[in-house]
Amino acid sequence: MTASPEMLLQITQDGAVRTLTLNRPAALNAFTTPLLVQLREALEAAAHDAGVRCVVITGAGRGFCAGQDLSDALIKPPVEPGDAPKDIGHLLDNYYIPLALRLRSMPIPVIAAVNGVAAGAGASLALSCDLVLAAEGASFIQAFSKIGLIPDCGGTWLLPRLVGRAKALELALLGDKLPAAEAQAMGLIYRAVPDAELAAAAQALAQKLAQMPVKALAATRRAFDEGLLLDYETALKNESALQSRLGFGGDYLEGTRAFLEKRKPTFTDR
Repeated sequence: MTASPEMLLQITQDGAVRTLTLNRPAALNAFTTPLLVQLREALEAAAHDAGVRCVVITGAGRGFCAGQDLSDALIKPPVEPGDAPKDIGHLLDNYYIPLALRLRSMPIPVIAAVNGVAAGAGASLALSCDLVLAAEGASFIQAFSKIGLIPDCGGTWLLPRLVGRAKALELALLGDKLPAAEAQAMGLIYRAVPDAELAAAAQALAQKLAQMPVKALAATRRAFDEGLLLDYETALKNESALQSRLGFGGDYLEGTRAFLEKRKPTFTDR
C-alpha cells in the first residue's frame, strides 16, 4: 500500500484492480482542494498505468464522502461583516470540473463502493462512476438546496438521466436522505448489499470487470453518454465508428477465437 501526502488518499492494488480510498474519516471524507487534486492525479495515474484494468473508489471510516468541506479556504463563507464572499465557480472550474472530466473519460471501468453517506459532490462523484455498489446502511443526499446551491460536479447532468426529471427534481429540491435500497429500486445505483459484504462485493465485481475487454467497456460508456446527446441516425453512425475501431483490436480477435475454440478468453487491450 502507498499513501499520498498527508494521507488524504490511500492507494492499494490487488492484481489489476486499484482501490482509491478517501481518507478523511473524521470529516466523513469531505472534499478539500488537496484531496480533490490527489484524487484527480490518482485517476490520471491509473488511466496511464497498463497494469490497472479497473478502479474502485471508496471512503475510510463510516462515510463515503460528505461533499465539499465548507471550511476549505477556497469556499469558506465570510465571517466578518464586509468580507467578500468566495467565488464558488472558481472552485468548480479549477478542481471539480477537471476531476469530473477525468473520471468520465477513464479508459477502464470505475466502481464506487459507497460505504456510508454520499452527500452533495460526494453523491455526484459516486454517480459518475460506471457501477455504484452501496452498503445497505449507506445513503445519498442532494444537500445543495440546504445551503442555497444547485447540484454540481455533474449532478445536474446525471440525476435526470438516471432517474428522470420528476424524481431528479424531488431529490435535488427537497434534499432528503435516500437510503441505498431505495436508490437501487429507482435505478439510481447498481446494487445495495449488506454493510459487511460491501468491500468483498466491490472487489469481486472489480476483478470480474478487470478480466473483461475493458477497452470495449469504456467505449460502451462513451457511446451511451454521447448517445444521450445525439439524434438516432448520428448515434447509429457513432456506433459504427466505435465498432470499427474495436473490431481491429486484439480483444475482438481473442474473444471470437475463444468463442469458436470453446475456451475462456484472455483480454489484454486497454
